[in-house]
This record gives sequence, structure tokens and C-alpha cells, in this order.
Amino acid sequence: MAAYEMVIGLEVHVELSTRTKIFCGCTTRFGGVPNTHTCPICTGMPGTLPVLNRRVVEFAMAAGLATNCAITRVSKFDRKNYFYPDLPKAYQVSQLYLPICRNGHVHIRTAAGEKEIGIHEIHMEEDAGKLLHDPWLDKTLVDYNRCGVPLLEIVSEPDMRSAEEAIAYLTTLRQTLQYIGVSDCRMQEGSLRADVNLSVRPAGQKELGTRTEMKNLNSFKAIARAIEGEFRRQVECIQDGGRVLQQTRRWDDNKGTSFAMRSKENAQDYRYFPEPDLPPVEISEAWLAQVRDRQPELAQAKAQRYQQTFALSEYEANQITAEKPVADLFERAVAVCGHPRETAGWIMGEMMAMMKERQVMPEALEITGEALGTLVAMVAEGRVSRQSAREAFAYAFQGGEDIEGYVRAHGLETVQEDGVYRKAVEEVLSRCRNDADAYRAGNEKALGFLIGQAMKAFQGKPDPKRIREALMRALKA
Repeated sequence: MAAYEMVIGLEVHVELSTRTKIFCGCTTRFGGVPNTHTCPICTGMPGTLPVLNRRVVEFAMAAGLATNCAITRVSKFDRKNYFYPDLPKAYQVSQLYLPICRNGHVHIRTAAGEKEIGIHEIHMEEDAGKLLHDPWLDKTLVDYNRCGVPLLEIVSEPDMRSAEEAIAYLTTLRQTLQYIGVSDCRMQEGSLRADVNLSVRPAGQKELGTRTEMKNLNSFKAIARAIEGEFRRQVECIQDGGRVLQQTRRWDDNKGTSFAMRSKENAQDYRYFPEPDLPPVEISEAWLAQVRDRQPELAQAKAQRYQQTFALSEYEANQITAEKPVADLFERAVAVCGHPRETAGWIMGEMMAMMKERQVMPEALEITGEALGTLVAMVAEGRVSRQSAREAFAYAFQGGEDIEGYVRAHGLETVQEDGVYRKAVEEVLSRCRNDADAYRAGNEKALGFLIGQAMKAFQGKPDPKRIREALMRALKA
């Protein structure tokens, strides 16, 4: 295998977070009773005319700007003709000749270091419906709800050389799209899907091999396995004296192999021609400037700011900014409590452990920044011990907002009066004179024992820090 090199290009399909479809007023809401989110326009009834959704164009521009693309000032739509049961029009409205974004790039980071991955183009198009195969009835049903949902297709250059690089590219792309707010990128709902174009060639050869395409992969694990599996298949085919055919293939993740679906089409096979029912999209300098001014701070810039402003480590900053909902939570909490490092500690420790244990995705988090910030502030002020705060955090994680009320109702607030700490320490020292003398003689372990005894003897919720301080004062006295 080392004698061969894989060459990977990805076509990523992203469903946009618009309220309505690309050419009609039907909802884009996920799910719903089959064939209810439809109308004569998105199902291609004769005599209907499409009207372009302005928001789709703005989302496409935002994606292009965020990925360093040149924005095409006059772009056009084309008809891509093919018959398939989930495409009621028998053609798809897409962009071939003048896509809205071209010649961009993103930077990825892997164990081998940083690398630039080129983006050939980004174009707008409409989604097709969905086929539902029922093995029990031995029938295939069609749901047209997804027809006309706006898509961006992001086509990379063939710059990736490993599954690790492909996943890093997809992770960066997904993160960027979520930060600019154009898509939720929920792969489990099909909001982000990838087609993998892969070929192999002898190591050192410049000429590309024959590529295959694996369609509609919607999980990072499946994509990585599909890349490795197809690479092995093509190398074994070449070594056995065979010839790799240009095909569209289906990856079966359960069997760990791909299967041929059909010969791979070229652009001429789709008989593209200009879409006659839609005028060209003309983007003025003023319109582009409006979209550019609305661009938010992206993850990489945010991570650098966290390091400079909040003194977080590079690792902490990258972990917190990896998912936009987590970064948003962090910023709201810090605004409430003013303790960024402590907030980062709670997010990376307690919260991420609980997310893993309960299998909660970042976009499904119920904890609010106000609740987390209030809890961090109470710990910092000594009003709640770290141990008691964990119980309150579990309440906040499930969406609880009244942290102060929860702490009072469950008796979690620590005692604040100095006299109570003094009394508890005096009682312990009177019972444990030998241990006190041992500490004064240099036995540091004795201090831990005395602190433990004071915590046990304390009436109410003690602040461990104040127990230690009171004990140290008494021992020195």
C-alpha cells in the first residue's frame, strides 16, 4: 500500500437554514408527514415558475467570504437533466457554468501540521426528495418534502491525501458554516452530506488515476472508513492487473466495502443548459458589503482572542471554540461571572464529561450561560463548595435556571460566619492534641487529617478554604 498514494476531493452538500425553500414558500422544516411540505412549484407541475429566495444568495455569499472565495458578480442557474424517482421535475436547478463562488481555500491542521485545501467552487442548487426502501413490503416509497430545500454544494480541489486530512477538512468546513449561521450541519438529519471522489496513483506520479465517487455519506466515521476501504479496493485491483473503472459507488458501512451503482457521469451526460425561468443573479458592491459587514468572528479568531484576553491555553481555547454552541455558552457565562478560567474549567471538566455520559450533542445543550455564570460566581465567592456546586451543576445541565434558589432549597450554601469556623476548629484541636503537635513538629500529613476532622464536625455546609484558613490560624496561635 505504501507504494501508492490516494488523492481525495470532496463534494459537500449543505442544507441551508432558511425558513422557506429556494424557489417557493414551502417550509424547510425537517421531518413532517411525507409529502406535506410541497406545492406545485417544488414538485415541478406544468405552468409553474420559480422565484429565487434572496436569503439563499446571501447565505452563499457568506459561505464564500468565510472560505476565502471570489464572489461571482453575475452568476446563472442551469438545468441538470436526469430522471430519478425522487426528482419529480426530471431535472435539477443547479449552477454549472457560472457558480456564485470560486477559487477559495481553508486551512486544516492534522498531526502532520497545517495544510491549505483549495475550494474549486461553491454553487447553489435545489435538493431532491428522499426514497424510503421498505424491505418488508418489497416496495420503495417517495417523500417529496425535501424537494426544493436550498443547498450549497462545496467542491474541493483534489488536495487531500488521507482520511485524516479529509475529516479535518470536513470538521473545519462544518465549524465555519455553523459559525456564520448558514446551516445547522446536522449530519444525522442530512443537513451535511459528502460525496467522496477518490483515486490512487503510484507514489511520486503526478498524473491522476481514475476516480470513483461514493455518494451521500453522512457521518465522519463512515467517511473515514469509506476512504480507507476504497483505497484498499483500488490498490488491490491494480496489483491484480485489473483496471479501476470510473463509477459511482455505494459504501456499505456494515460490510466495510463499496458496491458499484452505475458508471460515473460527466457533465455532458446531464445535458446542462441555462435555466430559462430564472434571470441571472447580479450582486452589487453594496449588497456584498452588507453581507461582509454581517460576518461574525470565526472559530480560529475567537480562539486567539480567548488566549489573549482570557489567558486560556491554546488547547483550552481550541476545545471551547470547536463547537459554536459551547463558545456561545462560555461567553454568556463569563459576562455574568467575570471568571473566564474557572468557567473554562467547568465546561471542559464537568460539562463535557456529562455530555459524553448522556450522549448530548452541543446543539442540544439545555444549560444556559446565565445559570453557569451564576454557579461559577458562587463558587468563586465561597458561597458554595466545589462539591456542592457539582450537584447544582447537574440541575443546571438539565435546563434549570434558578441556581440561587436551588442552592438555598437544597441547603448547599456554605456557612459564612467566621465565628462558626473558629468554634469548629477549636473543638477539633481540643480532641486531637497529638495530631496538632505532630503538625507543629513538621508532619504535613497531620494537617490533612485535622482538616478532615473539622469538615466532619462542622454543622452545615463548610467552605474547605475557610476551614483550612481557620485551622492554620489556630495552629500558629
